Amino acid sequence: MKIYNDVLATIGNTPLVRLNKITKDLPGTFLAKVETFNPGHSIKDRMALKMVEDAEASGKIKPGGTFIECTSGNTGMGIALAAVVKGYKCIFTTSDKQSKEKIDILKAFGAEVIVCPTNVEADDPRSYYSVARKLSEEIPNSYWFNQYDNLSNTAGHYESTGPEIWKQTEGKITHLIATVGTGGTLSGTGKYLKEQNPDIQVLGVDVFGSVLKSYHETGEFDTSQIYPYITEGVGEDIIPANVNFDIIDYFTQVNDKDGAIMARRLAREEGLLMGYSAGTVLQGVIQMKDRFKEDDVVVIILHDHGSRYVGKIYNDDWMRKNGFLDEYMTTKQLLERRGKQKLISVHENASLDEAIGLIKEHKVSVLPVSSEDGDWAGSLTDRQILEGIAQKGGSSQEVKVKHIMGDPLPIISNSVTCNNIKDYLSEWSNAVLCKDASGEWQIVTNQDIIHYAL
Repeated sequence: MKIYNDVLATIGNTPLVRLNKITKDLPGTFLAKVETFNPGHSIKDRMALKMVEDAEASGKIKPGGTFIECTSGNTGMGIALAAVVKGYKCIFTTSDKQSKEKIDILKAFGAEVIVCPTNVEADDPRSYYSVARKLSEEIPNSYWFNQYDNLSNTAGHYESTGPEIWKQTEGKITHLIATVGTGGTLSGTGKYLKEQNPDIQVLGVDVFGSVLKSYHETGEFDTSQIYPYITEGVGEDIIPANVNFDIIDYFTQVNDKDGAIMARRLAREEGLLMGYSAGTVLQGVIQMKDRFKEDDVVVIILHDHGSRYVGKIYNDDWMRKNGFLDEYMTTKQLLERRGKQKLISVHENASLDEAIGLIKEHKVSVLPVSSEDGDWAGSLTDRQILEGIAQKGGSSQEVKVKHIMGDPLPIISNSVTCNNIKDYLSEWSNAVLCKDASGEWQIVTNQDIIHYAL
């Protein structure tokens, strides 16, 4: 029987999965190292276990003690797994930009979680680094792992992730790509792979608002590069000891919006429900497309699972709130952005001459037509006006609107997304009617969608 003694024994040996759609127009073969198959659903299980085992072996923590770590969530999860199996307590500090799901998962494993402000300097006593350090100084038989400077982080990937990828690709890998936070994943894995083949390119993906790319290129810590960003688990406002810049050949930076949208594409196009960093690294791959050739074998690290972001990047309301889903803006939101406009309409018993006057005066291309009972009876476009005059053979003053009008404009709810309005449009009409937030009728045209929603 194949039986594991405990859950920690299942860490590692994650699969390589070929990407077939997102990278189809890029030269080369693109393989995703899907780290969600680890028991804690992230690559951080590897280095967390290594840090725990090294701390135990060195006597830095005694049985029954307390693990302390500052974490964006995933390292904490790996440490929490080890704590449950080995009988330790856990206290984690995290920043207030991390997803609620990550915090709740840590608590589910019995950990205490302290949420600290994001937008403070690393040495500020309120930062999640400083709070973790202070706790480790105050609590007897406790150990602060400090994944940023603890080189067991890099060693964990040197000993496991690197050899796995080399074996799985039969030594054919040409590029390794991962996002960079603490730096252990790319530095440890990259070091092992470059020892096997020095020609392998190790490419890092950073985010705007982080200092890592700038430091790699200049060797200087440029504080002007540091500003708040939304992406979780990627980038730093410090230089961790685990980032080996000599191993990394090149950096690209990805913005919050592109990373979030690409994560959703991974789910919809490849069937991989992954975290924010996975979208970020894939967007980085697209941005670096000129670095690849047809015979290349590119391995991309997908760090964690999308279940930790269901309240964020996989939530349409959160995406819209952050301006990441303008293409899915509702009609109500479009009208709010456009501002209220007076609806120009014409009565069905009006003369065609009156309708032409309204079109000229207000510079509109379509008029909703109202009926005797106050409903919408039809619509009138400039094309129908020309065809009506030709058919009736009379002057525009003698022809009634109701004799030449077309079907009423489609009426939609203001909750319909702009992306779906096209389903209501037809060859003869490029507009729809809906009520705004105050209940007044408004017309929405193709031009409105182009101008205010795209």
